[in-house]
Order: sequence, then C-alpha cells, then structure tokens
Amino acid sequence: MRALFDRHSRIRDVLMARPDGRELLLRHGYNMGEGFVDILSQYQTLEDAYREGRLRDLDSLFATLNHTHQK
Repeated sequence: MRALFDRHSRIRDVLMARPDGRELLLRHGYNMGEGFVDILSQYQTLEDAYREGRLRDLDSLFATLNHTHQK
C-alpha cells in the first residue's frame, strides 16, 4: 500500500518513501545541505516547513508525492 502524504507528513517520510525525495524537496525549495545532519529538521512536518518559508507550492508537492494530477 502506497503512503499518502499530507500536511502532517514529515520531511523524513518523504526521504524514506521516495528514492527521489531529496531532489523533489529541493525543487520545492527545501535544501537539506550535505548529509542532512540536523536530525530535528528530519522530523519537521511539511506544513511547518512551508509556514517557515522552507517549502514552496505545497499543493504541487502533494500532487507529485501522491501521484495525482490537478486540473
């Protein structure tokens, strides 16, 4: 069963579920840097990252993560 991502999903969930998770997050503005050493940031929700300005276009990110197409 495929996981569905929402605003409460964590950065770590994306990284663990998708081989392209790092690149996908980067395309939406979330830069983890080298090695992603900040352990606490891994557990940040997608909504929190969006509110802090670290993620852009959250709806598009969810559409890609959940393989849906918006019209």
